[in-house]
Amino acid sequence: MPSSADRAAALNRYRNVCVIGAGVIGSSWAALFLAHGLNVVINDPQPGIEATVKDALIKIGPTLLKLGLPHEGLERNLRFEPDLARAVAGADLVQENGPEKPEWKQQLWARIEATVPKHALLLSSSSARPATEQAKEMKDASRLLVGHPFNPPHLIPLVEIVPGERTDPEATADAVAFYEALGKVPRVLKKEIQGFVANRLQRAIMREACYLVQEGVVTVDELDDVVTSSIGLRWAVNGPFSSFHMGGGPNGLESFFQHLGKNMAASFKVILQVDLDEALQRKIIDQAAASFGKTPIPRMERERDDTQVALLHVLAARNGRNGT
Repeated sequence: MPSSADRAAALNRYRNVCVIGAGVIGSSWAALFLAHGLNVVINDPQPGIEATVKDALIKIGPTLLKLGLPHEGLERNLRFEPDLARAVAGADLVQENGPEKPEWKQQLWARIEATVPKHALLLSSSSARPATEQAKEMKDASRLLVGHPFNPPHLIPLVEIVPGERTDPEATADAVAFYEALGKVPRVLKKEIQGFVANRLQRAIMREACYLVQEGVVTVDELDDVVTSSIGLRWAVNGPFSSFHMGGGPNGLESFFQHLGKNMAASFKVILQVDLDEALQRKIIDQAAASFGKTPIPRMERERDDTQVALLHVLAARNGRNGT
């Protein structure tokens, strides 16, 4: 973990941040940046964006408080600038949260490059478009890379850092230092891949979940209970590999693969057919509506955030005891 001096230096280096796009992800990033004392300018052409962001800050405030972060008066360091060139003119860092359209991002970064200071770190929250693709129209893409958060960024620690083919390794190191200073858990991917890592895992689990509902094995809410009462608990503490390592006995993964490797390899070759057609979608929607769908989403979000904050505190205490 970085020292307090290192964190302060990283935040001071990127004191002025421009957030492009202030939807759910952008507003969450803005709240986190503001809570750490950064100056934030938001560029978003949506009508009523100021009211939307300010409402989001009020909503996010209680979670910031539980995380031990400032949550009042955040608007003091916040301003809105609809003109892109003026918005990025003094930025030390840009966090882009726009549409997942390659051409749109390519044109955006080319426009930003013409105005933004040369030292600025250019980060995209994209969950689908690699930096190499986004940088197609740029002359100098050395400071551009993906900084993909898991929603919501102000709460979930992970940030997947994915450099492009032209990204300078120094920019990657700078991104790691910046996100660590915010208390995030940045992980650098060794190569670009569609969907990155967290979403690929989430997609694979969702595919199997839809298959089990499709086949009538479980209902939607029963499947959620299975996950939260088993692997959800396990994976909050240990990932798949370390979990199976402990499950392998004294010799860990070596024993695990020796006893179960062949069966697992055979199961990997079985491709289950999931037809997410209108009928299956309606089945899932109706089952959800009859169960947790009865609870208003704002209440679900508050209960989710409160529980995840409590879990983060427990994990932080454990890591502190382990010296990690």
